[in-house]
Amino acid sequence: MQAAQTDAEASLPTLKTPALSRRMACWLYEGMLLFGVVFIAGYLFGTLSQTKNAMDNRHPLQAFLFVVFGIYFVWLWSKGQTLAMKTWHIRVLTRSGTVLSQRQALVRYLWAWLWFLPPLLLAWGFDLKGGESLVILVGWIAVWALLSRFHPRQQFWHDTFAGTQLVDCKPTIGK
Repeated sequence: MQAAQTDAEASLPTLKTPALSRRMACWLYEGMLLFGVVFIAGYLFGTLSQTKNAMDNRHPLQAFLFVVFGIYFVWLWSKGQTLAMKTWHIRVLTRSGTVLSQRQALVRYLWAWLWFLPPLLLAWGFDLKGGESLVILVGWIAVWALLSRFHPRQQFWHDTFAGTQLVDCKPTIGK
């Protein structure tokens, strides 16, 4: 089975993986763009739920934002790129080089939570405060990003688990 998969992957066109620095710059830019998504979704949730205090309905708001982020990413990844990815000339594709289906994008979204879930669970389990949690979160993000260096094609491991890949789509000049 693995030999057949290796032969199939060998016959695929070689797609270049963007540099880690570009992928992380795109990741940070995506985070900045998500502030707008959070603002609009939070305002909508607060208005519809008549929330008067930020600590009221905190867990339902977090669940709502999880769903909103899922819709955002699944919809845009199934079209090939988010706005940040367009800016940094990065596309997300399947291993075979095709655009993701919505199901594949959903699987990638769930696996992408490996960027945040381990440090959040650790902070929750040890009842860490804001500053301590932030240090663990930033440290884990750095470790998770650097672990891509151990992938044969330098891909993030959550992409490997999801059957996806990030590829360079810089326009060629002079053609």
